[in-house]
Amino acid sequence: MTSALSIRDMVVTYDDFAALDHVSFDIGTGESFGIVGESGSGKSTLLRAVAGLAAFDKGSLSVNGRAYSGRHRDRNFYRTVQMVFQDPYGSLHPRQTVDRLLFEPLAIHGLDNVDARIARALDEVGLGAGFRFRYSHQLSGGQRQRVAIARALILEPKILLLDEPTSALDASIQAEILNLLEQARKDRNLTFVMVSHDLGVISHMCERLAVMRGGKVVETVPAQALEKREFSADYTRKLMAASEGFRRS
Repeated sequence: MTSALSIRDMVVTYDDFAALDHVSFDIGTGESFGIVGESGSGKSTLLRAVAGLAAFDKGSLSVNGRAYSGRHRDRNFYRTVQMVFQDPYGSLHPRQTVDRLLFEPLAIHGLDNVDARIARALDEVGLGAGFRFRYSHQLSGGQRQRVAIARALILEPKILLLDEPTSALDASIQAEILNLLEQARKDRNLTFVMVSHDLGVISHMCERLAVMRGGKVVETVPAQALEKREFSADYTRKLMAASEGFRRS
């Protein structure tokens, strides 16, 4: 399996604090890869470093064999890699209509057939043409996240970075959004990198996962290991037990 994303010895520091400490892994083309760990383990920092939102100080990053530096990302990168953020309330500009939010990336990248692309993107996320000229404050949280996903998909990327994409939503909406993402992955042969604190979400959506603690990867296991309790690290076992305890309560 060829690597869509390869990270080697990535280090991110803030005032001498190592938020990422020599993190390495490869993610195959078309794979859905999860990243789990307690708050402050470095999960979101890793996604932000890949996306260029946080600079990495050491190590290497390559996307489909092309190397990228600590912070610089070119236009080709953003045609290939897009990110969906945790908070659909904060990720959409409140003074722009849905139409404008979807038009902007198309204009930046000089893509044509704008109307058809916007209509297709809205249809793919289950929003009809009636949503096109609404503002984000006129949408529910689930509808806003659908717009955020449409904006990420409209450039036809190959890799989606998903930072807790359902944690800010009501439980009744979470499954709808996860099913939408999974269908998009199948239809487009997308590669997913998904951060979540919810091991249930990761085991449902991902084929492999990395367990992080203190900026380091503790271990990388198949998702089936969560069900079979086949871990080599005590920390993973404790994380699983804590997650199950939280659900029971």
